[in-house]
Amino acid sequence: MAFDGVTIAAMVDELHKFLDGGRFNKIAQPEADELLITGKGALGQCRLLLSASASLPLIYFTEKNKVSPLTAPNFCMLLRKHIGSARIADIRQPGLERVVEFELEHLNELGDPCKKVLIMELMGKHSNIIFCDDKGMILDSIKHVSSHMSSVREVLPGREYFIPQTQDKLDPLTVSDEDFINTVCRKPCNISKALYSSLTGISPVVAEEVCFRASIDGSDAAQSLDETAQIHLYHTFCRLMDQVKERDFTPNIIYRGEEPVEYGVLPFQQYGPEYHSVKFDSVSAMLETYYATKNTLTRIHQKSSDLRRIVQTALERNRKKLNLQEKQMKDTAKKDKYKVYGELINTYGYGLEEGCTSFKALNYYTNEEITIPLDPTMTPAENSKKYFDKYGKLKRTEEALTEQIADTRSEIEHLESVSNALDIALAESDLAQIKEELMEYGYIKKHYDRKKGQKMQAKSKPFHYVTDDGYDIYVGKNNFQNDELTFKFATGNDWWFHAKKMAGSHVVVKSKDGELPDHIFEIAGGLAAYYSKGRTAPKVEIDYIQKKHVKKPAGSKPGFVVYYTNYSLMAEPSIKNVTEV
Repeated sequence: MAFDGVTIAAMVDELHKFLDGGRFNKIAQPEADELLITGKGALGQCRLLLSASASLPLIYFTEKNKVSPLTAPNFCMLLRKHIGSARIADIRQPGLERVVEFELEHLNELGDPCKKVLIMELMGKHSNIIFCDDKGMILDSIKHVSSHMSSVREVLPGREYFIPQTQDKLDPLTVSDEDFINTVCRKPCNISKALYSSLTGISPVVAEEVCFRASIDGSDAAQSLDETAQIHLYHTFCRLMDQVKERDFTPNIIYRGEEPVEYGVLPFQQYGPEYHSVKFDSVSAMLETYYATKNTLTRIHQKSSDLRRIVQTALERNRKKLNLQEKQMKDTAKKDKYKVYGELINTYGYGLEEGCTSFKALNYYTNEEITIPLDPTMTPAENSKKYFDKYGKLKRTEEALTEQIADTRSEIEHLESVSNALDIALAESDLAQIKEELMEYGYIKKHYDRKKGQKMQAKSKPFHYVTDDGYDIYVGKNNFQNDELTFKFATGNDWWFHAKKMAGSHVVVKSKDGELPDHIFEIAGGLAAYYSKGRTAPKVEIDYIQKKHVKKPAGSKPGFVVYYTNYSLMAEPSIKNVTEV
């Protein structure tokens, strides 16, 4: 989600709580586009991070410190000189702009009181931190923007500061019903886009939320709304903005399983049952958790890219091999025809003339007359032998291919299970176990420190969930864990779940007497569906059975099991009504 004007409004409210009437004590610039300011307010000392990163501009409180360069950059030195111990007179956000202004009071070199303004602009790649005097003249900025870089506004010492009006947008906090309808509902685009492109500080996700609360499809054309729908949309929007005006914020992150998909400071209603929301006490805690988790998942995805490439290459190779083997298997279907040809030549070929190219005979298997091609250079006995040789060759080919196709399908099934394990890996220790498995089966050469690998492997454990009524559910993250969970951890009366005919995790529900309430089967089925290749499908068929009926064939690959008298249910992929332990 973009760091939009609504989120900034909540952050400004948080800044007031911590810094009103306080002072800036220390200013550091750990990165070229980042400030770390230590301040002290009514609630004690705090550390504020201001990042003007083009890819991820942020402002929030943090407990983490960063190492600063030995020699402070010029911008940092200027701030220390002027506002190193300044009092915070005011913190404001113009309208719902993505701008935070700190009005600061300090004493100049002569001891006279002065005012300065530190401005944080969170505008994507145009983000900046700008330092101005009390008349709005720029003293310096963390990024200099010349006329060659921007035709809209120069950000250089000596220039006048103003907020760039790149688009003619309305203030969502003061917009009238007439302006709203004439601007938003007349745009030649869909309703959602009309909202965020017409109103300052509104992001696409907030626009979608407004549409959802108004029971309007955000992808419909804005001009298609009738008068009643236009008024209803305006009043729905106003109710949401009233929460902003009243500072009624609820910082929360929306998760799909373990992955954070969105954050916001207003409660979302647009997400379905496969998502769940986690609330936070502060905007800063929400932002730090969201981006820390996102960064972890991104880093794990990057670290797993080599393993993914190895698995994908092996999968493609085996699928091509299977396709070729199945084509060859179709060719072996001719073998019975050649056997009949050989038998009929032996039965009826004694009277054939020399040099015949074919002859007709009654097929005593079907009581139909067939024409058998002959090689005129061969005797009947030699023609018969030729057909029997073809039959024998195709029969041997069929026997070999039957075994090869089974092996190739087993290999594909194994690789798909490894691919699924990579999809649900959340930590480097999870990747270590997957790498160990790929090494064991020859996909990666064994040139590593086995002790180190085993040490990392030991840290990775199956997911452990507890239902609201106290049932323990375990989910394997990879094939090694699946085997251990099913055949070493689970007992005979425990219930075992797995997605039908697709790669997925083994799910075990602990049960002392073999009895479970109906809703536990639904919850476990949802987990088995979510941790399978079918997690994006609306429903997945799940097999379930007591563990004592699940067997592992001797010599089979990790994660592979067989079972017969199972039950089945259709489950929606989800992680709900459970708490991760």
